[in-house]
Amino acid sequence: MKLVIIEGPGKKETLKKYLGSGYDVFATKGHIRDLPVKTFAVDLKTITPKYEIMTDKIELIEELKKKAKKAEQVLIATDPDREGEAIAWHITYILGIDPNSNCRIVFNEISKNAVTEALKHPRPIDMNLVNAQQTRRILDRIVGYKLSPIICKRIKPRLSAGRVQSVALKLVVEREKEIENFKPEEYWNITADLKKKENNENKFKASLQSKNGKKFKVKNSEEAEQIKKELNGEKYFVNKVKKTQTKSHAPAPFTTSTMQQDALNKLGMNLKKTSFCAQQLYEGVEIEGEGKVALITYIRSDSTRVSQEAQNQALDYINKQYGNEFVPSKPNIYKSKETAQDAHEAIRPISIERTPASVMSSLSNDNFRLYKLIYERFLASQMSDAIYNNVNIDISAGEYGFKATGKTVEFMGYTVVYRAYTEKEDDPSKLPVMKEGEELDLNALNLEQKFTKPPARFTEASLVKEMEEKGIGRPATYTMTITTLDSRGYISHEGKSLYPTELGKVVDQYLAKNFNQVINVKFTADMETKLDLIAEKGNEWQAVARSFWNSFSNLLSKAGSNYEKIKIEPEKTDIVCDKCGSMMVVREGKYGKFLGCSNFPNCNNIMKMDNNQQKYQPKLIGPCPECKEGEIAIKRSRAGKIYYACTKCKYYSFVNPLKNKNEADVITKKDNNDNE
Repeated sequence: MKLVIIEGPGKKETLKKYLGSGYDVFATKGHIRDLPVKTFAVDLKTITPKYEIMTDKIELIEELKKKAKKAEQVLIATDPDREGEAIAWHITYILGIDPNSNCRIVFNEISKNAVTEALKHPRPIDMNLVNAQQTRRILDRIVGYKLSPIICKRIKPRLSAGRVQSVALKLVVEREKEIENFKPEEYWNITADLKKKENNENKFKASLQSKNGKKFKVKNSEEAEQIKKELNGEKYFVNKVKKTQTKSHAPAPFTTSTMQQDALNKLGMNLKKTSFCAQQLYEGVEIEGEGKVALITYIRSDSTRVSQEAQNQALDYINKQYGNEFVPSKPNIYKSKETAQDAHEAIRPISIERTPASVMSSLSNDNFRLYKLIYERFLASQMSDAIYNNVNIDISAGEYGFKATGKTVEFMGYTVVYRAYTEKEDDPSKLPVMKEGEELDLNALNLEQKFTKPPARFTEASLVKEMEEKGIGRPATYTMTITTLDSRGYISHEGKSLYPTELGKVVDQYLAKNFNQVINVKFTADMETKLDLIAEKGNEWQAVARSFWNSFSNLLSKAGSNYEKIKIEPEKTDIVCDKCGSMMVVREGKYGKFLGCSNFPNCNNIMKMDNNQQKYQPKLIGPCPECKEGEIAIKRSRAGKIYYACTKCKYYSFVNPLKNKNEADVITKKDNNDNE
């Protein structure tokens, strides 16, 4: 009997089915030997980690040793990444197996072909991958165990800092500063409702673009009204009709990052939910009549590469199901990012024949939705370009120039399967046929006040995208990093948006002041590159860790000698103190959070805070001037600014709309990406 050792017990049944009766499968449930929790366990003079068997794995290891002793051969099939390679190395140490022997097998997917092929090509432990993981582990231990105690002393207990975690926090805090410091600038959109003279149904809109042939923006209501006067009585003529054809290339198959982004944007699934569902789809789900079957390839990948076999299967399927015109003349090849490890394929269905509809009855709703997303993205990635007919109409009215654009689908291509999140689901706009020199009728001239918007707050998905683009962290770390920021109370969620809490801002400010040399985007990204070079080229790993420690230790000494205690401002609320009229704030005591008066110590009023409703109903002052149905409520933003918002529509203003009716003084926002 041969013994195959894996990490996750979830894929045990799936794997046993393909291995057959001559194999036994044992799951370690992750790491079995690691740096101990209660001690630092790294010799910083020699950069030597001191590993120990994990206390909760002692019985499991005894069972593993018994099975390994009886086995005619031991094959280690932990996950195909650095972490999995390190676990495999620790297993060889515990079982007394020579790591240079052919004891390691890897597969990117749990399928019959992949497992059979892996069994044919066992190899030694890849110490470059192991050393890259060891280096990351040591660096994270240095930051976590040397820096965390300092911020606990300076700020408050039970806090943590991390080499990647703290840089991710910095991104969120800096984005919030941009938003708080943003000053909206007024501008006006002027659009003309036009139609062809002979047909009242051929109506369309054209937007003002230029004056005397030069582009310009309308800055205020006075300019807008002046333009309206100047256009009064002018005739509208078609100056130029330009027709072009454009192609839209299919998106690449999913990486971990793009899967997480699309799952949030299209399915509303957060990182934890997406990771959980993807893990189940990778390890295997019960399919009626087949037992446990894995549906997708390995889920931690930064590569867009696809195997030749999978690509050929997809092209054959597309030809049969959609027709030859949907098969590209040359197979689509996608270039991965320069920072990608490219250790695995992109995330794709194991079999293109296993359609989402065929497994729908066997999957939970979330698993089905994610599988459908992965399946359709991969299928689309192998299809022909979508082709669009574009029409641009230049229209003149006196000295002013307007432009109308239209877009129609010539060939759907990959969009027959998959549409990008940013693409509207309704049909593209279509303009009536027009000729140069043709006169048009004006139905109405519309003046619309607008204000420039600050950058949008991060969502979990856009933060992952930002981290990936800046080279911070890797696919296996994104979810844990953001989860840690959340659990430590450094960030909070409002809808999909992420906000830094007051605590998060204070921690970031302290780290920026004392550890900016190492807790910054460039340093962290450069370190990821060094880890990649250890994995790929075998660069000397202890030298990398030693260099980091030499830089970091000097900063620790300076920070450790500064005993300044940092005060955290309490979180503001909309609740008015019923004793003195000041605003209540959230405070934290021995028994948890409570509401206290901001006028303390002059006012000692406190209130019990309901965990399910931390804010009372804001004060209502009158009907909404926009929708006429809702009430205007006085609210306070995260930055502490008072604003006025409707309880029904998306109207809000930084000035009281019921006190000052001057439209130019009112800021309104009506889309779903409100940033305050």
